[in-house]
This record gives sequence, structure tokens and C-alpha cells, in this order.
Amino acid sequence: MQLRTVNRVLLGVVGLVLLAVGGAVLAVGLGVSPPSWWIHDGPHDVLLSTAERTRWRTETWWWPTVIAVLALLVLLALWWLTAVLRRRRLGEVLVDTGDGAGALLRGRALEGVLTGEAADLEGVAHAHVHLTGRRDAPRTRVRLRLEPHVDPGTALHQLTAQALAHARDSAALPALPAEVRLRAAKHKAERVS
Repeated sequence: MQLRTVNRVLLGVVGLVLLAVGGAVLAVGLGVSPPSWWIHDGPHDVLLSTAERTRWRTETWWWPTVIAVLALLVLLALWWLTAVLRRRRLGEVLVDTGDGAGALLRGRALEGVLTGEAADLEGVAHAHVHLTGRRDAPRTRVRLRLEPHVDPGTALHQLTAQALAHARDSAALPALPAEVRLRAAKHKAERVS
């Protein structure tokens, strides 16, 4: 959830900066007179003059600074990429024991039990459960592959009333929100005689 917010804010800020700078450069290129503080003087001005490009070359701090800034940008980009690509899996769920201390339940254990119980439902060919969220407020993502003859509404009701209700009650959770994706299993065409 937090990474999604960071992504949206970061993309929004980058988009606004690119839109503002690109729009201003386009306006100057089309002949609009720029303000006195703008980096371009008119439509025939270059982005960086030779003097601006070679201004700091002889300074001893220039190249280490450029390399450090570029290395930092590469590290930030790699961190962002790994954070986006890494799937968040909930490591543990906080179970309220009633004594104020609580107990910790392994997330994979709860996923395994949920997967097994969902796979045992009538008409479910395959089930996969993934826990996300916070340890005091877990959420589930459930993928079910249903047999061709199964009504999706019935399968969803059974999943909610049985597997998810058992998991919620056994972990003493006030709620266990679920995102359920249903897919039909592939099957061979049947002969009609």
C-alpha cells in the first residue's frame, strides 16, 4: 500500500516536471517570448552552450560529484525496481489471545491451511492463497481454478462461508478481506450423441 502511494506520488511529480519543462520549451520554440529568468532566450537558442558544458571541467570536485550523483540515482532506481518487483508476502499474523500479549502465527502456515481448505471445496481444481497487508490487519488474495460444471457464485459463497470464515475465526481476526479471482479449468470438448 505504501509503495503504491510512493509510486503514484513519484510518477505524478516527474510527470508534472516533464510537462512544465517540455511545455515551456515548446512554447519558446513556437515563438512565445520567455521570461527573463528562463534558461532559453528564444527559439534559436541551444539548450547548453559550449561555455556552459565546459564550465566546470577543470575543477577538481566536478567529476567526483557527477559520478556520485549518477551512482546515487542508479542505486535509487535499483532500489525502486526491486521494491516494485518484489512481491509482498506477509511473514506473520498477530493473533489476539485475550491476555494483551498476543501470539504470532506464521503467514505461510495460514496460507497453506487456506490453500488446502479452498482446494478441498467442491468443484475447485486448484487454489492459491497469498497473504498481504499488515500483521494486525491481514488481507488475502485467492486464485481459484474451477471445474467447468461449477457455478462461480456457489464456489465464491463456499470459499467465503467455509475457508475464509475458518481462517478468520481461528486467528481471532475481526475481518479478513479477500480479493478472489476465479478462472475456469480447461477441458476437452464433450461428445454429444
